[in-house]
Amino acid sequence: MKVTALKALLLSGFALGLPAAAYSSEDIADQYPQSELYAKPVEVIPHVFSAIGATAPPTYENAGHNNNLSFIVTGEGVLVINSGASNALASALHAEIKAVTDQPVVLVINENGQGHAVLGNGYWRDHGVDILGHADAIAETQKNGDFILQRMRAYNKDRAGDSRMEHANLSFDDRYDLNLGGVEIQVLHLGPAHDPGDVQVWIPEWKIMIAGDIAFHERMLPIFPHTCTSCWIETWVEKLEPMAPTYVIPGHGHPTNLDQVRRYTLDYLTDLRSKIGAHIEDGGDLAGAYYVDQEQWRSLDTFEELATKNAGRVYEEMEWE
Repeated sequence: MKVTALKALLLSGFALGLPAAAYSSEDIADQYPQSELYAKPVEVIPHVFSAIGATAPPTYENAGHNNNLSFIVTGEGVLVINSGASNALASALHAEIKAVTDQPVVLVINENGQGHAVLGNGYWRDHGVDILGHADAIAETQKNGDFILQRMRAYNKDRAGDSRMEHANLSFDDRYDLNLGGVEIQVLHLGPAHDPGDVQVWIPEWKIMIAGDIAFHERMLPIFPHTCTSCWIETWVEKLEPMAPTYVIPGHGHPTNLDQVRRYTLDYLTDLRSKIGAHIEDGGDLAGAYYVDQEQWRSLDTFEELATKNAGRVYEEMEWE
């Protein structure tokens, strides 16, 4: 797809008008069988590329590429966002970068401490590239790194190869600014959201945000036992909305615009909390919370895997609020 066509898609009614199931990919086979990547990177806007992962749980078939692996090409080097779930995925992304530019990769950013963001770090460190992560994400990989690695090996089997848990060697707390080839890039931690140390990469001049897991599209977001949904909503409303990005590359799902990721992230969180709040007010218990009405979200990929779990976790969070 040409850049101009993709840009038009992102801003047109097509991206907003189709039901999620019409262009999501939970049940779509590997779109790029000649590569370890699930899909070939696309140029979202000039100089910003993303390999869109499957909107499904990590499996052997998708090699754990169920998140978005992005890169930014500048005149002074390439910035990569997410190293992927294995060294093989990192290597495959590197091959795609080399096909686009002769510029070297100068920095890799982990969007959080999850396996599909960090388990390719070893590949990049072996190539002399620094890895940047939020302090909380690094604390997460240091605490649970062995578990994260073994979970990947369990589904990825021989595709795990020689992947290892390699922690980011550079850290930040709130903001990390850099300028590459005249492009101002802000690496931000807007606040608590989906997972510890969630990172957003913002290019003000181009009005594009590589949002990481603060934003979901086409698939149901997972709520973890440690996720604070009220904090996520507050971070979104108070920090993300005022930035008003024109283009958004979410952590999961195709690139789109702010309205679309708001619909499938903020609106979902708000709706679920409203339903659970009403259930608690009516004296409902945890067992009943699993069955609150989430039918309007059924078209989202991973609905069957996550809807009842999410409801139970929000109940456990809200009963103490």
